[in-house]
Amino acid sequence: MKKILTLTTILLLSANFLLAQGNKHFTFHGTIEYNKTSNVWAMLQKAINKDNEMWYQPRYEQYKKNKPQFKVLKSTLKFGNYQTLFTPIEPETPTAGYWSEPMMTAQNSTVFSDFNTGLSISQKSVFEETFLVKDTTRHIKWKLTGETREIAGYPCRRANGLILDSIYVVAFYTEEIPVSGGPESFNGLPGMILGVALPHENVTWFATKVTEQPIDEKSLTAPKKGKAATNKSFMTILQNAMKDWGTEGKEYLKGFSL
Repeated sequence: MKKILTLTTILLLSANFLLAQGNKHFTFHGTIEYNKTSNVWAMLQKAINKDNEMWYQPRYEQYKKNKPQFKVLKSTLKFGNYQTLFTPIEPETPTAGYWSEPMMTAQNSTVFSDFNTGLSISQKSVFEETFLVKDTTRHIKWKLTGETREIAGYPCRRANGLILDSIYVVAFYTEEIPVSGGPESFNGLPGMILGVALPHENVTWFATKVTEQPIDEKSLTAPKKGKAATNKSFMTILQNAMKDWGTEGKEYLKGFSL
């Protein structure tokens, strides 16, 4: 009798689990709104060293006196048919510019990703030039964890990874949006990335709203204008242009490597 009750209990639990999975709603197309938040005070303070403190420290103090600690920029990510298009939204008021704020605070790239083919097309604005960078989608080695949180109404799970061999990344993704995309060129997890943090770089991207809606194919068209390049050739161009910039150049390059 006891064995029969145990078997019955197992069957009931299994049935409830399958029912719960069957009732779970998945979002395959729509628009995600993100906020990119940069702790500019921390970024500027971190950049001060013995070689530049004579002129960088006053820059830092002046910025703290006149500008808020956090800079917030908005963007959208349209997704459908396992494709995504990340588009920065121009701020209503002009940003302070590179010599007042680190390049990591800016949003200079429109990124199209096709996860059916593994193709990425990014339109990047550098000074007065525009580049069209075509390459494979970024490969990030992720380690999944058991930590969870809710973002924009979706249950998310944490993953940790590295980009550029040394920049630590924390991401939160939801399996309820079964598209392996995310803001900028972050991707590669078993669900949509709704939150990203680069703790040591003092910058985060978090979704504020997800709207489920049909997406017209024309709305997911990759950018077409710009000087043709690959990721490797694009970075070579920037490195050559900034070879005499020292640590300033390295920080500038990070802003175009996300």
